[in-house]
Amino acid sequence: MNRKLINWIGLTGLAALISYAAAAYFCRGAFPGYNWMESAVSDLSAETAPSRQLWDKLSAVYSAGSVVCATCVAIYVSEKKISSRMFRVGIYLFTVMNWISKIGYSMFALDDAGKQISSFQEVMHMIVTAFVVFLSIASLVLLIIAGVRNKEVRGIGIWAAIFFAMMLMGPIGMQVFPPQYFGIAERFSIYSAIGFNAVLGVYLFNGFGNEGKEIMISRMSV
Repeated sequence: MNRKLINWIGLTGLAALISYAAAAYFCRGAFPGYNWMESAVSDLSAETAPSRQLWDKLSAVYSAGSVVCATCVAIYVSEKKISSRMFRVGIYLFTVMNWISKIGYSMFALDDAGKQISSFQEVMHMIVTAFVVFLSIASLVLLIIAGVRNKEVRGIGIWAAIFFAMMLMGPIGMQVFPPQYFGIAERFSIYSAIGFNAVLGVYLFNGFGNEGKEIMISRMSV
């Protein structure tokens, strides 16, 4: 495959996943008393968190890479007219979610780690979270349906289903398991979006593989 610049940029999705995982892991040591099984990941990046500076450094690649990757994927599927309109809309919604996540959480980081939500900053943080969750669910559902209907993107549909199941395990786990395991359940939801972004980045790196070839062949045969 003759990869172009936009294909290579797909690797930023994988780099973003590694960056986030590194930040979530190493910042625990910079936060005395932090229990990852009980506490949210966002506590590590709160304004008053002792781990905030380390978080900003380790998550820098994630902060930029997730948006860059999703945007390039959207541009690629739009220009190449990959699969159906439903598939492309699913990708667009996922990209919008990444932009809202990047801008919203940068503007409205939590004030205090592990504290009760009360200030305007914290309320807005939760509103941003609501938008992120809604758009994540909507995009994954559309991509799952598109994968069922269209063979050329079935692989992406399967990945979307896997990460959608992970996303659902978050809120279900928060209700089913004791509060001391809140952090574990929350991480399923968080890593579902970041992981799927990395998968899309790999697809972009490979030019959407056989999917793109099948689309080109079908067009030539028309």
